[in-house]
Amino acid sequence: MDQYIEFRDAELTDLPRVVEIYNSTIESRMVTADTEPVSVQSRLKWFEEHHSEKRPLYIITFEGKTAGWMSFQSFYGRPAYDSTAEISIYIDDYFRGKGIGQISIQKAIEVSPKLGVKTLLGFIFAHNTPSIRLFSKFGFEEWAHLPQVAELDGIERDLVILGKRVNI
Repeated sequence: MDQYIEFRDAELTDLPRVVEIYNSTIESRMVTADTEPVSVQSRLKWFEEHHSEKRPLYIITFEGKTAGWMSFQSFYGRPAYDSTAEISIYIDDYFRGKGIGQISIQKAIEVSPKLGVKTLLGFIFAHNTPSIRLFSKFGFEEWAHLPQVAELDGIERDLVILGKRVNI
């Protein structure tokens, strides 16, 4: 199945699709702390912070169609943390359940050494058990539990930080 899945560096022309996929997850209140759709314009700075040699933003294609995206983001923004990155994976609803998330995490682990990343982090709502199970399957462990740090529709939600040391 993974022969149908490809990763490529995102281009500015991909940003509307990236935003569309991101916005499609907001209503579920499972994946992001945004409560309203974001605009392409509001994500330009975020897009420009990604660079293929250190903090890539990948477009994930399945059978030639854009199925999702994966990003590496710097953790905490200070030089001492340069070898730590947060990964985010967003899959279009139509393409969920096809193993793309698993292949994406494997890809993140595989490319980390060439990016200079020794530690991967995932920030996941505690009630998002499918994502926690997925990351755990690849050896990510709970490194932090932040109780009631987010409020979604009047419900306080916990955030867990899952971490994994990767081989360098």
